[in-house]
Amino acid sequence: MVLSAAEIPVRRVAANGIDINVAVAGTGPAVLLLHGFPHTWRLWSDVIGALAPSHRVIAPDLRGLGASARPDDGYDAETLAADAAGLLDALGERNAAVVGIDLGTPPAFLLAMRRPERVRRLVVMESLLGRLPGAEDFLRDGPPWWFGFHAVPGLAERVLSDHESAYVDWFLTAGTRGRGVPPELRDAFVEAYTGPDALRAAFAHYRAMPESARRIERAVAETRLRVPTLAIGAHPVGNALARQLAPHTDDLTGRVIPRCGHIIPIDGAADLHPLLADFLAP
Repeated sequence: MVLSAAEIPVRRVAANGIDINVAVAGTGPAVLLLHGFPHTWRLWSDVIGALAPSHRVIAPDLRGLGASARPDDGYDAETLAADAAGLLDALGERNAAVVGIDLGTPPAFLLAMRRPERVRRLVVMESLLGRLPGAEDFLRDGPPWWFGFHAVPGLAERVLSDHESAYVDWFLTAGTRGRGVPPELRDAFVEAYTGPDALRAAFAHYRAMPESARRIERAVAETRLRVPTLAIGAHPVGNALARQLAPHTDDLTGRVIPRCGHIIPIDGAADLHPLLADFLAP
């Protein structure tokens, strides 16, 4: 089932004290999709089409990103998890299968850890979980260069002013191993990250990463991940996320999609869709 972005209904929902822009399509058990940087809910357009015949698919713009509100604070993963829980409440869903990629992975993980009754199944992709052991090979040469650049308050916004399109293009090209994304989708992502306030909110996620790491470490010290979990890697993260999860997870399946770039929902859609269909099947 192929749905264009124009065919996917989008609304604004008040949740956890902010207005969240969210696409909702289909009927059935809920699936919540949490995107990363530099993306919006539209990252999931093809996934929504694949899942909507059998699921109610909920794909928000994360706090500060896309058309969601851009508050001054609340960009740590635990607050983002509370946003997700509040969104489920607002849409009348007691629980959901939760799928996160990149920036969406830590809040998906913390939602499953803190509120396991809200998460039927968990899928996490192409991200790391703070400072948890297991990612040493990936981090041998240090974290990706942009983590430090984005973390310096005010710097990246000033440097990138009027150069947002080139910057977003770099991530979209690198994240698909040179193959790129469809032009309409590329233009939507560039528009979403253009302007100083859009950049400020985007980089606030990176500036909150130390707090997110503390919340993740506290969570694994207090409990285990008991929700059935699928960790999917590609290039460059590979199986590092699965290695981080393994000591803390009761039911973990790991998969790595070969020859696929970081932006799995686009670059690895042919492999991702059957993995999700099988794992999320009732």
